[in-house]
Amino acid sequence: MSIETRVIMDETAIRRALTRIAHEILERNKGIEGCVLAGIKTRGVFLAQRLAERLEEIEGASIPWGELDVTFYRDDRNKTAEVANDNGFKLPVHGKKVILFDDVLYTGRTIRAAMDAIMDCGRPESIQLAVLADRGHRELPIRPDYIGKNVPTSKSEEIEVLLQEIDGSDMVRIMHDREEN
Repeated sequence: MSIETRVIMDETAIRRALTRIAHEILERNKGIEGCVLAGIKTRGVFLAQRLAERLEEIEGASIPWGELDVTFYRDDRNKTAEVANDNGFKLPVHGKKVILFDDVLYTGRTIRAAMDAIMDCGRPESIQLAVLADRGHRELPIRPDYIGKNVPTSKSEEIEVLLQEIDGSDMVRIMHDREEN
């Protein structure tokens, strides 16, 4: 068996998707006042940073953004063995519109963990969700507000996001096992 890959977003497509998402955020929120970006560790952090830069280019004002670590909020971890649950997010969220950013939305479990982590920081006015790729197959009733690309997949396929900051290139690819004869 071998892995077959197909690029579904290149560097240009990712840049365009982030620009479109930036405009959608501005339109929905009537600007960036009262908004905070939270990038879900790891790749969501870099996407949130890029989005913050786009928003600043468009608006001429900066939007606060930070890194959110949801490790201790995940439902697939043994909670009894863990004491610390610092999510690393240092920005005030009370009364703010928090925009979570993740690279891929699949089952919704990471986003549920991220919402729990944000709620531990305070009571936001709202939580919105931006994702670079939505592949479906939700296990929880979670729907993104901003989507870079809808990518219908089978459960045997995977979506891999590569970003310049940690992978050396920008692309989103779909991967699946291919039977060899």
